[in-house]
This record gives sequence, structure tokens and C-alpha cells, in this order.
Amino acid sequence: MHILLFDDPAIRPHLLPFTFTRPVAALRCGILTLAEKWQHRLRVPAVGYLTQPYLQAKFPAGDVQGPALVINGAVCPDDLLIKQVQALRPGQALYCDEVLVAAHLADATLVAELVQDGLPDARQVAEPVTVISRPWHLFLHNGAEIRRDFALLTRGRTSQPVGDAHTIVYAPENIFIEEGVVIRAAILNAENGPIYLGKNSQVHEGAILRGPLALGEGSHINTGAKLRGDNTVGPYCKVGGEVANSILLGYSNKGHEGYLGNSVIGEWCNLGADTNTSNLKNNYAPVKVWSHAAHRFVDTGQTFCGLMMGDHSKCGINTMFNTGTVVGVGANIFGAGFPRQFIPSFSWGGPAGFETFKLPKVNEVAERVMGRRGLPYDVVEAGIMEVVFKATAEDRVWDKEKA
Repeated sequence: MHILLFDDPAIRPHLLPFTFTRPVAALRCGILTLAEKWQHRLRVPAVGYLTQPYLQAKFPAGDVQGPALVINGAVCPDDLLIKQVQALRPGQALYCDEVLVAAHLADATLVAELVQDGLPDARQVAEPVTVISRPWHLFLHNGAEIRRDFALLTRGRTSQPVGDAHTIVYAPENIFIEEGVVIRAAILNAENGPIYLGKNSQVHEGAILRGPLALGEGSHINTGAKLRGDNTVGPYCKVGGEVANSILLGYSNKGHEGYLGNSVIGEWCNLGADTNTSNLKNNYAPVKVWSHAAHRFVDTGQTFCGLMMGDHSKCGINTMFNTGTVVGVGANIFGAGFPRQFIPSFSWGGPAGFETFKLPKVNEVAERVMGRRGLPYDVVEAGIMEVVFKATAEDRVWDKEKA
């Protein structure tokens, strides 16, 4: 049976800027993306994505003919939910309050009608489920999801040894090391949560890692880095400095000193040396962040909230981000002082002002950056960026002022 993960139209707009460039289910929370969680738990070779048309070439739906389990891509599964989803019969749907969680369709092409009208045979989940419906939910649930994913990925398996006499380990039973990992003179403390080190990752001299922590395949924790817990470093990243309760989705670098807290960083981003994020207001008031869906700042209800940065964005050395800053896709930020708390996609500049980072130049940088990792910036990638560039034109107010 086909497994199709759909973008809930009531949720996807609230997860921008991250869902400009990926389906909801391709977001990472814990060790795995939401799609990978479903794939592992349902034990299927692949899942399909029902997402925006411009994303479908990169994230295909596969065969949508015939029966399918259609699943809300914003939902994080657990053992109980998997049993309920697998027990669904054709024509049955599963809800968490008003949120459609999953349905068994005899004809997968009817998913749009399902999302809009529902099915008559609807039932509620046995227990509330985790729904990632706002960007800050990613870091809020990250520690719990690392624990879930750790249990899922390591069950019945044996970890590789630390293999370094100068590395200090606390609670080794909560540490899992995949093949090819290199650790040198580091401190690994898993007393408060598990530590997962992905295939061919490296932990360099003097690094301090506290669990829960997930390190993706091929990623590096640089010399002297301090990772304080509830952190996910996605695949092929480089991380240094101090990091707390944050997620790097993948292929991004924060290689130097500086603080990153309660933040989510997209793919192909780079934070310059001594970049710092504020994650707490001086008056301890709840943090407000820009909402692409509401077109205004909205209250997160959180005391701690740092930086939300979309794919392919970069910042120069000594950049200072205020509490609750949102950066769109393909932005380039530099200069002294604090930039504004909402930096639209394809911005070029900083506190002194912004202009538009023209698409040909963005493509040129992206091709160069991805090429360094041996990956092509092809017509599919360029096509996604072109759609996002057009979709975010209204946010670049300086262009309207010039017109």
C-alpha cells in the first residue's frame, strides 16, 4: 500500500520560511525528518509527498493510483499512533481534535476532498499526538523526539566503541555510535538524554556534548564546541561555539564561536564567525516572531526563542540577531548592529538597509556552495528558488518604495 504524506493547508503556511523549499514532512525534529519517522515505523521502503506543485519534482508523490494511507506530514508518530494508523480500514479517518492525522483511502486521488470534507467514519486518536504546526515547535519538541528516534534506531543494535582513550564518557549506555565515527579528546555526557552520532561524523578535540543530542551523517563538531542539550545537527554540517536547544536541518555551517539558542537553521546556510543570537528578552516577556501566514508579528507564547533562518541564507562575521528574528530564503546579511527582526527572502544588506539579492546572483552562490559538497544545483533547485522569489516579492518593501 502507498504511504502518502500530505501538507495540511491549515498548517503549511505557518511553517514558512522552512516550507518554502520543502514539504512539511521533510522538516527535521529529533534525529529524523518527519517523513523518515513514518517510513521507519511503518517499515516501508519509501513514502510519497503530496505538496505544492513546484516542490513535487524534488519531493515526488510516486504512484497515487489505488489505495493508500494518507498521513498528515506535520504529525510525529509514536508506537501507539502507528498501531492506530495500521488498523484503519478503507474509508476510515483518524483525527486529533480537529486535525486530520491519517486516513485509509481506496482511491488516493481523492485526498483533496478528504482534507476539505473529511470522511464519515472518523475516530479520535487514543492519546494526543505531537503536531509540528509552528516553527518554534521544532525546537520545543526536539529533545523528546531525539529520545523517541534514538530508541527506534538503536533497538536491537550494538553501538561502535568510543575508541579514544582521551574521551570522557558519562552514561555510555545512552550513547550510540554508527560506523566511521571519529572522536578525539571530547566529553560526552548522556546522563540527561541520549547522544546519537551518525555515520562518518566527527567530534573534535575539546568538544563538550550533552544529551539529548543528534549528530547527522558526515557532520563535524569543531574543536572546543559546547553543545548544551536538545540539539540536532543534521547531515553534513559543521558546528562550533555554543549551541543550545537548536536544530540545523542539514548542509549548514556554524563553524566558529558565538551563541545559537532555541533556533532553527535551514539547509545551505552559513553563520559567520562570532554570530550571536538572542533567545531571551531583557524583560522576560513572551517572544513575538514574524508570521508569513498572518503577515504580522505573532506571539509565540515562549520565553525563549532565537533565530529562524530559511534555506540558502548567510550572515557575515559578528552578526547580532535579536530575539525571535525570522530570516527568509536566500538572504545575505552583514554589517554592524542588529538587523531587523524580519528579514525577507532574497534580502541583501543589514542594519544600514536592504536591497534585493537578485536571483541570478543567488543562483550563482547556491551552485558554488552545493558544488563544494558534490551536489548539483540543477533546474529543479533553480525552479524552486524562482517560485519562492516571486512569491515573496511583496515582503521586499524597498522594491515597492522605489517603484
